[in-house]
Amino acid sequence: MTEHTLYQVDAFADRLFAGNPAGVMILDEFFPDETLQAIAMENNLAETAFAVRKGAGAYDLRWFTPGAEVPLCGHATLATAHVLWAEEGEDAERFSFDTLSGPLHVERTGEGYTLDFPADPPVPVEAPDGLAEALGTEPESVLAGQYLLAVLKDEAAVRALRPNLLALEAVGLPRGRGTAENCVCVTAPGEVCVTAEGEAYDFVSRFFAPTVGITEDPVTGSAHCMLTPYWAERLGKTTLFAFQASARGGAVACELAGDRVRLTGSAFTYLRGTIRL
Repeated sequence: MTEHTLYQVDAFADRLFAGNPAGVMILDEFFPDETLQAIAMENNLAETAFAVRKGAGAYDLRWFTPGAEVPLCGHATLATAHVLWAEEGEDAERFSFDTLSGPLHVERTGEGYTLDFPADPPVPVEAPDGLAEALGTEPESVLAGQYLLAVLKDEAAVRALRPNLLALEAVGLPRGRGTAENCVCVTAPGEVCVTAEGEAYDFVSRFFAPTVGITEDPVTGSAHCMLTPYWAERLGKTTLFAFQASARGGAVACELAGDRVRLTGSAFTYLRGTIRL
């Protein structure tokens, strides 16, 4: 039996018990896939990240939900970088992570941590049969990138949404652009000031992924790879301030930079523990 350190970090959070919690393990080598999946299931967090060092500031990185490995995860990448800097004593100013979605980068900034991810501009699609019934409202428009994107009329509609998750799980989503099965993001323009300075956010969102073990994800970095180019085009600006209106909630500063997006947020370590395998 061997012992391994496990961290839990609240990412895209302005304090503990906000944002999106992620598990993080820094390993010498990856465990077998079934062990990685079992740990993620045991943690029962939206994602658990596993990183293996390749060289100075360079890591292989994988993410698992309780139900499956996923190709891209923003909040667990931010959480991994936070662990490396704040808990593991790494001194690189920038980390490079090799992932299923290609190379990703994270750097420290005055506002926290900035992720450099590939942009995922969504394109209009026909609304799948049963989507409106599953959401409990008729979207104004539907698009697809990595995930399905349902645009609602206003922030109040996003906040009030109570989808039928069993029905949402059964909705047949469009294929052809790598759309993740039964992962649905809803969004609308922002209306409420959320900072002490009275700064309003540009858009709000929520995210549901029942088939991979996530009912509602608190703050979804990868969805903002799709949301950022959509709202940048719609609002005519490349720097945006977003809020994911889950029960925990979390703010994401977004910037569209060509075919990349830069997502900035803070993180806080909730626990450091030991697991025995």
